[in-house]
Amino acid sequence: MSSFRRLFFEHLAQTSEYPLGLEVEKAKGVYLHTSDGKKIMDLISGISVSNLGHSHPGIVNAVREQAEKNLHLMVYGEYIQSPQVKLAAKLSELLPGDLNSVFFVNSGSEAVEGAVKLAKSFTGRYEIVAFEKAYHGSTHGSISISGSPSYGRKFRPLLPGIFFVRYNSFEQIDQISGKTACVIAEPVQGEAGVILPEKGFLQELRRRCDQTGALLVFDEVQTGFGRTGSLFAMEKYGVEPDIAVFAKGMGGGMPLGAFVSSKRIMSRLSKDPPLGHISTFGGHPVSCAAALASLEYLTRTRIYESAAEKGNLFRELLSHKAIREVRGVGLLLAADLGDAGLVKEVLKLALEKGVVADWFLFNAESVRIAPPLTITEEEIRHAASVLIRSLNEVLKTEPGNGIT
Repeated sequence: MSSFRRLFFEHLAQTSEYPLGLEVEKAKGVYLHTSDGKKIMDLISGISVSNLGHSHPGIVNAVREQAEKNLHLMVYGEYIQSPQVKLAAKLSELLPGDLNSVFFVNSGSEAVEGAVKLAKSFTGRYEIVAFEKAYHGSTHGSISISGSPSYGRKFRPLLPGIFFVRYNSFEQIDQISGKTACVIAEPVQGEAGVILPEKGFLQELRRRCDQTGALLVFDEVQTGFGRTGSLFAMEKYGVEPDIAVFAKGMGGGMPLGAFVSSKRIMSRLSKDPPLGHISTFGGHPVSCAAALASLEYLTRTRIYESAAEKGNLFRELLSHKAIREVRGVGLLLAADLGDAGLVKEVLKLALEKGVVADWFLFNAESVRIAPPLTITEEEIRHAASVLIRSLNEVLKTEPGNGIT
């Protein structure tokens, strides 16, 4: 055991009893390079964070240039800092409708917290409608609206006034009422195992919110910034929320989140009370510089438009009798094996063969596939081959016999 590995287990608080424990010295493109000389293909992008791959030169240069100018200056919203202003203006230009006022924070959980507070302040209501198997973060407020009873059980009592309905249930939409402050939904459910909205479902949510005066909040923490083949998933489905939440891929590998709304709605956080929502490090200038470089590359190259084709190639190659289906959109995919134990063994073997994938927080029976958008066809073919070979070995199937 290396000294760093020993210190990792001695001094870093653990999130599970069995962390991956990869000791990564450097990362470049779609590859992680470990301290013992292994080169591992990354099929999860730090959980949909490194959409342009690791150590993208444009992002690295932006970080370096901004770090030489200044780091933290003041809590968010007090000083005029050009990286924040440029990024907010660019986002407002790209987002639809009245989504033109940006509040920067540090993470997705914080962005969700801010969005919920904003909805309560603007509507004067406190009830929230959320969805079963939704994931919105791990802070006390965000875990309260995450739809897994077992996940929040040990942290009760949670926030009151939360009502959970089934995703894609048109029948349960009428639970949105005149008492509802907001409805929070992932346009595509991530941790549930990549569950897509049925035709017309998001449109019906929008209609019901308009009818009752509730605000519609889209959590695009995993789906934003090209992951689904559109810059934002809301574009793909043609529905504009009142509040949008971003993080993960937003920062290009740096910690950054944001919730975005109209100026009319967002203004409620600056009064009654003033400083109703504040963040010390929200919109850190280095993170904003990295995010701007990432966003400019995405919009200049439109590389995200190839995500659908690349996702389809994964589907074609992951044809196996043990794979029940490959769900997803763009490069946010779930290979459903229907068995958590099988998933665990396949992931273990794939890692030994130089490919790291993952499962989902609320769906351990499926393999998460969400590589950088920069992944090539050759790399996709290699990754799929490793997953199929690993699956065959676990099932003790002769090479080729498991492929349908």
